[in-house]
Amino acid sequence: MTRKTFLAGVTGAAVAASVGGALPALASSEPDDRADRRRRNHSPKSVTRYEAEDADLTGNVTVATAGTGFSGAGYVTGFSAETDTVRFTIESATQQLSRIKLGYRTEGGYDKTIDLNLNDTPVGGIKLTGAADFTAGPAGLVLLEPGGNTVTFGGGWGHYDMDYLDIEPSGAPSKYSVNAAPVNPNASSEARTLLRYLADQYGHQILSGQQGLANAERVYDVTGLHPAILGIDFGDYSPSRVERYDPGTVITETENALAWHQQGGLLTASIHWNAPTDLIDEPGKEWWRGFYTDSTTFDIEAVLADPDSERYQLLLRDIDAFAVQLQRLQAVNAPLLFRPLHEADGTWFWWGAKGPGPCIELYHLMYDRLTNHHGINNLLWVWNSADPAWYPGDSHVDIVSYDSYLPKGSFHPNSWAFEHMVNLVDDRKIVAMSENGENPSPDLLDAYQTWWSWFNSWGEDNSDDHLQYVFNHSSVITRDDLPAF
Repeated sequence: MTRKTFLAGVTGAAVAASVGGALPALASSEPDDRADRRRRNHSPKSVTRYEAEDADLTGNVTVATAGTGFSGAGYVTGFSAETDTVRFTIESATQQLSRIKLGYRTEGGYDKTIDLNLNDTPVGGIKLTGAADFTAGPAGLVLLEPGGNTVTFGGGWGHYDMDYLDIEPSGAPSKYSVNAAPVNPNASSEARTLLRYLADQYGHQILSGQQGLANAERVYDVTGLHPAILGIDFGDYSPSRVERYDPGTVITETENALAWHQQGGLLTASIHWNAPTDLIDEPGKEWWRGFYTDSTTFDIEAVLADPDSERYQLLLRDIDAFAVQLQRLQAVNAPLLFRPLHEADGTWFWWGAKGPGPCIELYHLMYDRLTNHHGINNLLWVWNSADPAWYPGDSHVDIVSYDSYLPKGSFHPNSWAFEHMVNLVDDRKIVAMSENGENPSPDLLDAYQTWWSWFNSWGEDNSDDHLQYVFNHSSVITRDDLPAF
């Protein structure tokens, strides 16, 4: 495995900006020395509580005392706009990675999101599980610097009340124990080898990824290095798209994937699946937007309930069309990190529009059709939802993943999302960042011990300097570093 030169000048500027302060004081050990520095030990430690009513308030929020169950002399209410915030000031004698917990309740007991900023730099969104009465929930990790630090909450979906912030030093990490056996008992040797490799790297290094061949080549033009993983999308092979293409249209996504594999790279695939039929096809809801819930009337719940219907047969037709492309990859022994039905719990795609039940049923149907009917065994199955209600079960999932889009200029590793995904599968499965905007800082991945298996930048959000820093970092695996699969 090749070792890259650490670009200290680029790193200092990029990472310091991302955390709103100095760079973490990191150990100089190579990634292989980090084998046991993974998930934190949650043994009891010293907890410090900061009451929200004593914090700095901005916007329309006010202190309230109505009701019962809150801590201290009151709580903060009135969150409805991005500018409504609570800012806690936290003193730290040393640099300290700390775990935070938020006391809160939500209007109507509905789930909410809330934005977290550390020292005025966005860290990411935190999900507040719906609670009509005051409760407490984890809010991830913050790396406190010596002296004064600010931790600010607000924005998000609004309509929640904030009670307090608890903070404690993060304990020593302990080793993950993920399952490295594919869920498909007939998985190809290449798929098995890839999963074993990902498990071995998990918590040591992160694999680099880029969606789209043109964007991956741009990474090479800037850095002289290719991403380890190329992200592709089979959506253009949806039959309801193909039948509407102009004559002579050529789809090259599979050809791009085959070439990438031939050059020694890994592949991950999603599907922006145009609904099999019932496309609205009017201005703003054109046929080529048919993967969006608002651009089709295709009812997956009704279709799955009637296997004898024409629409059910069209559903199978589509899966069979995708199988043709998957079989082309299997024919050249290319393992594939396969992520169907992505972002289902967002409900903005038709496969998630009817809730978790029909979506899970569709996922199981795809697994059975591709694995047992078509005999496609080169796939590692990647699930892409953080909500436990949507999880298809350990028997159908090899890897879980999260799509992380932070505000521009934040290279934070999104520790809350990582730990949330780890807890979703109780450490049994590898966790990956299947989509992202700007790539997470490798130094912050180390400082926060938030080691996603891979990242996959979706667009062209990364500056040339940031690409240089990330792809030349010794903790980042590029295509040249990969063994032969």
